[in-house]
Amino acid sequence: MEKLTIREIAQALKIPCPMDGEVQSICTDSRQITPGCLFVAIQGENFDGHDFVRGAIQQGAVCALVHHPGDYPEGRTLLVEDTLKALLALSAWYRSKMPVRVVGITGSVGKTTTKEMTAAVLSARFSTIKTQGNLNNEIGAPKTLFTIEKDTQAAVVEMGMTGLGEIRDLALAAKPEMGIITNIGVSHLERLGTRENILRAKLELAECLPDGAPLLLCGDNDLLQKVKIPRLSIIFYGIDNQSCPICGTIKNTTPFSTGFSIAWEGKSYDAFIPGAGKHLVLAALAAFGAGVSMGMKPEEAVAALRDYIPSGMRQKVVEKGGVTVVEDCYNASPDSMAAALDTLGRFPAAGRRIFVVSDMLELGESAPQLHYQVGEQAAQSGVDLLLAWGELSQELVRGASEKGLQDARFFSQKEALTEAVLETVQPGDLVWFKGSRCMKLEEVVERLYQKLDPQKD
Repeated sequence: MEKLTIREIAQALKIPCPMDGEVQSICTDSRQITPGCLFVAIQGENFDGHDFVRGAIQQGAVCALVHHPGDYPEGRTLLVEDTLKALLALSAWYRSKMPVRVVGITGSVGKTTTKEMTAAVLSARFSTIKTQGNLNNEIGAPKTLFTIEKDTQAAVVEMGMTGLGEIRDLALAAKPEMGIITNIGVSHLERLGTRENILRAKLELAECLPDGAPLLLCGDNDLLQKVKIPRLSIIFYGIDNQSCPICGTIKNTTPFSTGFSIAWEGKSYDAFIPGAGKHLVLAALAAFGAGVSMGMKPEEAVAALRDYIPSGMRQKVVEKGGVTVVEDCYNASPDSMAAALDTLGRFPAAGRRIFVVSDMLELGESAPQLHYQVGEQAAQSGVDLLLAWGELSQELVRGASEKGLQDARFFSQKEALTEAVLETVQPGDLVWFKGSRCMKLEEVVERLYQKLDPQKD
């Protein structure tokens, strides 16, 4: 972040300035205070940052952004109506000072992987920053914008949402010159009700793009392939939909890599990514499209895909004690479950293919039916053993059993699931862990690792 004066910040927020000084960074977590930062007191459901203002200043914060009175050090606070809105407004003002080219990315699933691949491609030509992890909300997106510096040439900003209007707010702050929408699935059905409403929410990104801007859309998605916005340059990418201008064909796959070709403007380019799965190839196609849209040569964009590194617990493959473990515990939706099962069925395995799964969340009234359908898919995908935990996963097991999977087991407690994993897994097995982040399946993974490699316990 470039240094800002407190006076500049106050002017940007149109509030009085009580003091002089410089701010070197923005912080919203009192546990991560650094000297010279501006502490933004966010009020959440389970905490209130205003309770930590005095401590933050004692730890070195120059001043704090607050929206209600409190026992604060005199002259060390900036008072606004709403700190969350002020944070977004300040990040929008800061971004407007920087001549950076921003790529905005959203979608029901695949946006973080696409963000990582897009950043990998653009980094081959441009000085590039990206959203860290999945910090894609009204707090995380501003933090990303504040990492832009004067020499930053490209910024890849991931945008998430829980309802209508949220992506629009993030996009108005980020001011993207290009957009990517990866998928319209069923995540957030609980709040938005229909996939058509989810599409409306995601297309808020398109509304904020300037005339003529590239908008990359997954042409394999039934709703996105129908989008028409004449004022934008829409570029479809896909695998199943061979009419897409950017079209991928998978050539070979291993547990650790995928070889494929990319058809673009009458030519074909051989590509490689360090990861397996059709969903990863779709992300690579979007990243390739972003690269060529920003002036990179196709060969340059293809070569850069090799530098992609999976983030977090997204399909990380680990070999331990003769067992292949796939850590895919970051999120779970019907679409990402289907992608995981498709990839699992293609993985070579000396032993059994074991799918360890927990509930998918935020699916509303359709949740039982959607879990049942995932179970049906599991039975058809080559899974030998299904181990499921969570109230909704009962339907998942029922769907698998009724579709013919001989060994599908439900557990009402995570500890019972863990014990079953420890007792069942054998050398040669391929074990794929998949569940929503808050279900914390990584705890089961760690227990398995302790058994497979006890000397590192």
